[in-house]
Amino acid sequence: MDFHPTEEQAAAADLAARIFRDLATHERLAAAGTGSDGELWKALTAAGLTAAVEEIGLLGLVLLLEEQGRTTAQVPYAATCAYGILPIAAHGSAEQRARLLPALGSGEAVATGAFPARGRITASPDGRLTGTAPVVPWLRDATHVLLPDADRVLWLVRTDTPGVGTPEVETTAPWSAGRLTLAGAEAERLGDGRACEEVLATARTAFAGLQAGVCSGSLARAVAYTSTREQFGRPLSTNQGVMLRAADAYMDTEAIRVTAYEAAWRIDEGLPAREHALTAAWWASEAGKRVVHAGQHLHGGMGADLDHPVHRHFLWGRQLDAYLGCGSELLAELGALLSDHAAPEGDDA
Repeated sequence: MDFHPTEEQAAAADLAARIFRDLATHERLAAAGTGSDGELWKALTAAGLTAAVEEIGLLGLVLLLEEQGRTTAQVPYAATCAYGILPIAAHGSAEQRARLLPALGSGEAVATGAFPARGRITASPDGRLTGTAPVVPWLRDATHVLLPDADRVLWLVRTDTPGVGTPEVETTAPWSAGRLTLAGAEAERLGDGRACEEVLATARTAFAGLQAGVCSGSLARAVAYTSTREQFGRPLSTNQGVMLRAADAYMDTEAIRVTAYEAAWRIDEGLPAREHALTAAWWASEAGKRVVHAGQHLHGGMGADLDHPVHRHFLWGRQLDAYLGCGSELLAELGALLSDHAAPEGDDA
């Protein structure tokens, strides 16, 4: 395994860090609310950071999503890449790639995904979808939604297609969400029977990378605050309890990062990675929750202020905790997968 980024990946991550740092300021984030920042989205696509994902791969995307997570930037970057560019590049036909990838890369089109499949979507023989996906992130901005049907076949549907309804729903997420309703909506199939599992593994890895950035940003804010906030004549950071809490959060953040890197590297190399993606997602869920709680706790009373920047990290971390399966669900799925691998051939037990 080699997690060292290539020159292209490192350059893309440095550029993303500068753009997010310059534009995803506290004031702009507060003004955006649960909506996306159009100016930031244009800056990212104009810099080629969306289209570049096809070239720099999933590990490169994880590096870029870390930078987004550090600032909790309000753009549908993770969704468009994880549910649009990478799945279409990997599983789309030549015609689909030629038609869809340029628009997604330029920002003209925005993708999202109805994962996990908590609703029930059925497909007719002629490719028309019926059913409901209860909560779909960034649906307000999306032009395309990737979703699995009841048979785990992947479909791509345009949000402006007749038979598609996208009423907004209120959630505690810091980004917009909607309820996708389909009533005989025309859709196009993407990939073969293996595509669904591979896309889910890719998405779990990508959002684990995003969670690593969210946690890193939360911890950095806590370190800065406790290093300057004094109590009884000395900085809070000199208290042993504070140092131990921050150290635990650091180790958890590194565990999220390294498992996401490993899963992304394996997927890029074409190696089996379903267990590794589940492992990364489990760390993002369980450890991510601990880190953002620690970040808020170390801010003391300031952490309870809904307008404080650290609270945004708390909201992102808690939403990403259960987005693609909470810790217990992921652990159960991983256990079943490992059990299947360990069972002797022909053993139904």
